[in-house]
Amino acid sequence: MFKILLVLFLLGLPYQLAAQAAKPDKTAAAALPQVVLETSQGAITIELYPEKSPKSVANFLQYVRDGFYAGTVLHRVIPGYLVQGGLYTRDLRPKRTRPAIPDEADNGLSNLRGTIAVARGTDPNSGTAQFFFNLVDNLRLDFVGNQSSLTWGFAVFGKITKGMDVLDKIAALPTRALGPFSGDVPNPLVIIESAHVVGEEGDAQEAGGTPAKAATVTARPAAAKSAATHSGAAKPTSGHQGQ
Repeated sequence: MFKILLVLFLLGLPYQLAAQAAKPDKTAAAALPQVVLETSQGAITIELYPEKSPKSVANFLQYVRDGFYAGTVLHRVIPGYLVQGGLYTRDLRPKRTRPAIPDEADNGLSNLRGTIAVARGTDPNSGTAQFFFNLVDNLRLDFVGNQSSLTWGFAVFGKITKGMDVLDKIAALPTRALGPFSGDVPNPLVIIESAHVVGEEGDAQEAGGTPAKAATVTARPAAAKSAATHSGAAKPTSGHQGQ
């Protein structure tokens, strides 16, 4: 009797394995969105965290899909700290943005090396299109409490999965004063040539097409960068609060 049951089990095993293989892969279905920034120094791939930072991710993705970042620059480089960009054109004039979003710095994510976070002004809820990459573990930029702008921190919404060497190369560029900025502008300027969401229509690498063109916007007069400080280092500020 035992031998008969064993034979029946072995005969049914291939069908059980086939059924398991046919089940949808929930992990694959829940794959995190990725964005590729094609810069003049190389490509950077960013994995986003919509569950932890839904508003920040949705905001960033909308700017990407609108073609907003194409032709903007990474205008601020501070070695051992951060690389910032996402608002200024090649002639260092700010582009018009959509309304600011609520700050999500209290999402439990830390400003570790390679992460991307929302740049903002003194008001925690003033972030628009600008972002910054952490070159080191900037734990002093994490959320501590809602007592003030200093304790509120900066909202992380993703991390670099490919191209960290490109970011380090950008961080090693010499910097200078240029346009409205008193310093920290890389020389040469680092241009974001295009930005696209991996796997979506218009993805230059996946579909073989061309990157989306930049949205037509009206540039406002450049504004001076905020001089506020945070724990002895300049804060990742939005620089221009125009909407």
